[in-house]
Amino acid sequence: MRLTTKGRFAVTAMIDLALRHESGPVALAGISTRQDISLSYLEQLFAKLRRHKIVESVRGPGGGYGLARKAAEISVADIMFAVDEPIDTTQCSGKKNCHSADHEVGAICMTHDLWANLNKNIVDYLDSISLQDLLDQQKNKHAELSGNIVVLHRNNVLA
Repeated sequence: MRLTTKGRFAVTAMIDLALRHESGPVALAGISTRQDISLSYLEQLFAKLRRHKIVESVRGPGGGYGLARKAAEISVADIMFAVDEPIDTTQCSGKKNCHSADHEVGAICMTHDLWANLNKNIVDYLDSISLQDLLDQQKNKHAELSGNIVVLHRNNVLA
């Protein structure tokens, strides 16, 4: 399985949005600048996220996007599926028509169940992580970083 930039960018943009949405609608141009993601690419991703009722748009001056649900109610799997990120490690895209030189077309390969079970575990894992979990991680990192800067500053003052 290979995670594409589509899924990575969608999750990153959603974290950025969730960190700022309480102040009002968040402009995609701001997310684009902060996260170094093409604005046109973000527009495509957010159109899909809006169709899946993960974000909502506000038109007009001062418009942008906000969360359509609470961050705790949005899983990483929701985001990935909304932007059509394939989460599949099988050769046959889960259609049970994988084959090799030793198998006739339409036969299931010997490792199909292994990869299908891995898919399920990946989806279960991504479904267990909420956008709120990711926000909390970011806030904790920021707090730790801020604390380290204060300690470094104090050390320099005392030295």
